[in-house]
Amino acid sequence: MEMEELRDLYVEQLRDLYNAENQLVKALPKMAKAASDEQLKTAFLDHLEQTKGHVERLTEVFERLGVKASGKKCKAMEGLIEEGGEMIDEDAAPEVKDAGLIAAAQRVEHYEMAGYGTVRAYAKLLGDTAQARILQQTLDEEGAADKKLTNLAESVINIAAAEHHSADA
Repeated sequence: MEMEELRDLYVEQLRDLYNAENQLVKALPKMAKAASDEQLKTAFLDHLEQTKGHVERLTEVFERLGVKASGKKCKAMEGLIEEGGEMIDEDAAPEVKDAGLIAAAQRVEHYEMAGYGTVRAYAKLLGDTAQARILQQTLDEEGAADKKLTNLAESVINIAAAEHHSADA
């Protein structure tokens, strides 16, 4: 796709996010299955449902733009998910694996927040406040998911991982 205008870049960035979200829909069940902590499993499954909603919102944005909803291979998400897969396969104590899964998931959240912040800014510049609101809603949900993971890590998971180490020492 030739990019002559900001709108072209906007569509390309949306396609990247669309593919990223669809990759995540496939990865989150695997992360939930690998988690040993029930709260973490629930957080991953809750975010799976939200992520399906993000795909629907992106589809709506594409429709508003009069563009086919399609993805452009998101290599960054592919790499982040691959790293998460390495953590799933790691031979680690359950508490330590859970801490690693949170670290991998937060990298994903931060990537998504950067992407949604960018496309929201483009939508505003292009004068489409309705699309900007839709994208802001997803950005807010990504931020909330990140905070939930941080709280879970700081209040339960990382503490359990640290205690596991000291119990072995």
